[in-house]
Amino acid sequence: MQTIWIDVEDLFDYARANPRPSGIQRVEFEICRCLIKAAGEGTVRFLRHRTSGTGFRAVPWSAVETLFAGLSSPTLAEEGEMLATGTQAASIPESIVPPPPRRLRRRLLSWCARRVPERVRPALGSAVLLQISALRQAAQAGQIAWQAMLQGRKPVLPQQKPLALAEDSPEDAVPEGPDGFRDARPGDILLVLGSPWFHRRYAELVASAKREKGIRFGVLLYDIIPLRRPEFCDHTLVDLFSGWLGSTLPHADVVMAISQASADDIALYARQNGWKLLARPVAIPMGTGFGHPAPAVRLPGREYPEAGSYALIVSTIEARKNHLLLFRVWRRMLEEMPREKVPTLVFAGRVGWMVQDLMQQLKNADYLGGKLVLFQDPTDGELTTLYQGAQFTLFPSFYEGWGLPVTESLSFGKPCIISNTTSLPEAGGALARYFDPENTTEAYRVVREVVEDPEGLRNWQARVARDFRPVVWDEAAAAVLRAIEQPAEAPV
Repeated sequence: MQTIWIDVEDLFDYARANPRPSGIQRVEFEICRCLIKAAGEGTVRFLRHRTSGTGFRAVPWSAVETLFAGLSSPTLAEEGEMLATGTQAASIPESIVPPPPRRLRRRLLSWCARRVPERVRPALGSAVLLQISALRQAAQAGQIAWQAMLQGRKPVLPQQKPLALAEDSPEDAVPEGPDGFRDARPGDILLVLGSPWFHRRYAELVASAKREKGIRFGVLLYDIIPLRRPEFCDHTLVDLFSGWLGSTLPHADVVMAISQASADDIALYARQNGWKLLARPVAIPMGTGFGHPAPAVRLPGREYPEAGSYALIVSTIEARKNHLLLFRVWRRMLEEMPREKVPTLVFAGRVGWMVQDLMQQLKNADYLGGKLVLFQDPTDGELTTLYQGAQFTLFPSFYEGWGLPVTESLSFGKPCIISNTTSLPEAGGALARYFDPENTTEAYRVVREVVEDPEGLRNWQARVARDFRPVVWDEAAAAVLRAIEQPAEAPV
């Protein structure tokens, strides 16, 4: 039987800079987990990149599990910081300042790195990362101690986060033994299920593996937002993604997407740009939720909205997600309706990019007098708490590859009011209500109709609880296996 080799380097890259997984990392992990369950760990194997960047090295599944456990579980450090600093749900920095330019710093670091002998670069790089981590821990501890002193409390200093990157060590720490990538044989397949577009020479890596091993290559694509809607992305990401997709996709013997809308969009873009694809993109069903549902929790030092009093949007706060539309809808409802009739609006997620103006508007408007709450960086258990207490949820995004918060909301029995664009109608189906994300007046009308009809909302909630059918991640893994075994014919 063919071996499925999955490149998971992007997971380790992501974990270096982020405390919790985003949707891409969650999807990647769930599909990997279910592929092992369906085909066996001996058939499904995992790869990281060699430090030289010229090949792959095998890593055990346990390394991936350890990494993801560190990402998806709240740490004692995070809980300690909340307790010590008294972090509030609606807290926000006093000023929103864009990050400083990094181009000059990157050039200097690159110039220095090129002058270090290649044989010592891995060890030196690891030492630098450890030093940066230590400095961050020290700064965090100092901030917590200072806040506690100001508030007259004993500081609760964070314990260092368990090293989720246990396998993220110099190459010699994870030697390639007899079960390494050298065992790859013609007919095997190299899969990438995550976000590797930050590797500029990825196409060369794939082409080399195909040429030397005689294997096939498959890719799961989430969306092509940097190409279709570049106004929502940093220009560096647009350049990286465009170069990665244009050079890598023509090597793919299997092309998958997380929705039919994304599959169609990829095929259309390839045709418009003259790319010769080896296979037609096919849609892979997305599972509902992730792993075992986290039990509802309320962490010390956090304030939670009263159950049944609020509407909820779960999302990173970035321009594409269109939080600004909801701010305007809620402001207008408060102007035109009795205040007690308007539910509180809860933004649950981390503050992302290209929203400096929005965050300043929220602050200037005093968060609509408390009718808008910013609940930053919720844990999985806190999300369960927030979903369970919501009247309904919203998702006004301009462009999505799928819409995980939509199906997640429905799985909690919560009705969802969402955009009518791209893949979102696939996620919401007949159980959601829709509006044009470009039309604030239409969105206001749809939301207000729900708010002013409590009986209708209760009936809608009952219909969602009765009719929603969750998709298990085993179905996604089975679809991936079918796509591998029977690749779709190349588009004409």
